[in-house]
Amino acid sequence: MKISFHGAARTVTGSKHIVHIGSDIQLLLDCGMFQGMGKDTYPLNSNWGFEPSQINYVIISHAHIDHIGLLPKLVKDGYKGSIYCTTASVELIKLLLLDSANIQESDVNYSNKRREKENKEPYEPLYTVEDAELVFPKLIPVDYGTWTKVDNAIDLMYTDNGHILGSSAVNLKLREEGKEVTLTFSGDIGRYRDAILRSPEPFPAADYVIMESTYGDKLHPTTKEAIEELFKNIVHTCLEKKGKLIIPAFSLGRTQELLYILNRLEEEGRLPPVSYIVDSPLSTKITKVVKSHPECFNKDVRKMLETDNDVFDFKGLRYTESAQDSIALNNMREPMVIISASGMAEAGRVKHHIKNNINDTRNTILLVGYCEPESLGGRLKEGADHVSIFGVHYEVKAEVNSIDTLSAHGDYEDMSQWLSCQDEKNVRKLFLVHGEPQVQEVFRNRLIKKGFRDVLIPSLHETIGLGDL
Repeated sequence: MKISFHGAARTVTGSKHIVHIGSDIQLLLDCGMFQGMGKDTYPLNSNWGFEPSQINYVIISHAHIDHIGLLPKLVKDGYKGSIYCTTASVELIKLLLLDSANIQESDVNYSNKRREKENKEPYEPLYTVEDAELVFPKLIPVDYGTWTKVDNAIDLMYTDNGHILGSSAVNLKLREEGKEVTLTFSGDIGRYRDAILRSPEPFPAADYVIMESTYGDKLHPTTKEAIEELFKNIVHTCLEKKGKLIIPAFSLGRTQELLYILNRLEEEGRLPPVSYIVDSPLSTKITKVVKSHPECFNKDVRKMLETDNDVFDFKGLRYTESAQDSIALNNMREPMVIISASGMAEAGRVKHHIKNNINDTRNTILLVGYCEPESLGGRLKEGADHVSIFGVHYEVKAEVNSIDTLSAHGDYEDMSQWLSCQDEKNVRKLFLVHGEPQVQEVFRNRLIKKGFRDVLIPSLHETIGLGDL
């Protein structure tokens, strides 16, 4: 038995890991898209490092695009099997993949107009809406906490890990030549003090663990600090500078957290009286899905629902749907807060909002989550004075701020707590994925000090044997 790592290996995005059982079975854990890798993004997403038609099963940890975004391409390139996911993830996967396909087609069309004028070859999208729709019949929902037989060699159980709605750790019983081993893939680990969701659950004893490490060198401040930072940015930009506060936010998770915080500010009587716009049709649809799953909320939010029937709504909030409504925001001069996808500002409507508002010192671009260094958000966060957007260079005159307290990923204490249900002496190998190399080294040393003996940091496309079973 062995594992090969084809994404999120010494990078944060692109989660794809194959468990090879004997010579006949290949089980793919996640099928994520690389995001924000600059000029390397398209080549990384175009080249698998394995043959899709040889994959037998796919198991998804959660519905973020860096974990599901290449499913349509996988099917397009020859995958014929089933795709397992949590019950709460099914609708989210459908929404996100359709949106991803639409964005790719739209962005490619936008860029190709310029390339045509420059007599350059046109780009092709990785996949289309039609390709995305071919994924949906393959989705098999699985409830938390139940063992499901995938194959004579594979049993699956999901445990909640509190990252986003429907997120999970993937727990597997794997059999090869009469011997059984257990393997757990963490997916993305949430926070034990999350504002909305339940805390991560303990998971069964595992011989092998594949674990994310995004914030393996950081501790997150409290949610209370995030509320105060957001409040200060609204007051400074909208009331003092009379400008627009533009917030790139992932449609799933981050947008709902921002709405929940703004609702709390209203409950406290402190919400500044300006317009709050969610300019993302996907965010609108996902927020409705999140509202329909109160069973995933923590006890504090469920208690709030006894007196506030919608903890994501407040005075001044409105959602835009059409492209025309989105474009109209650029011509409005009054102060407002615009929350729009995507979180790294690499695609979607927010990229256009930044393009149209980056030259005005009254405006602020507020980054509220992890951004790959090569992404537009990452370059703005690092203080770039000029950026390229859709191939055109812009001077950065708008103020750029960030709030690092809103991550849905756990910090190193959260990740250590998630691992605390395991006897470190019984974990044969622990693989760190989904992180930047220097961060992974710091976290690796921390885990070794805790008693984990064999902590590995795989490289892209590396294959590692699990030893004698």
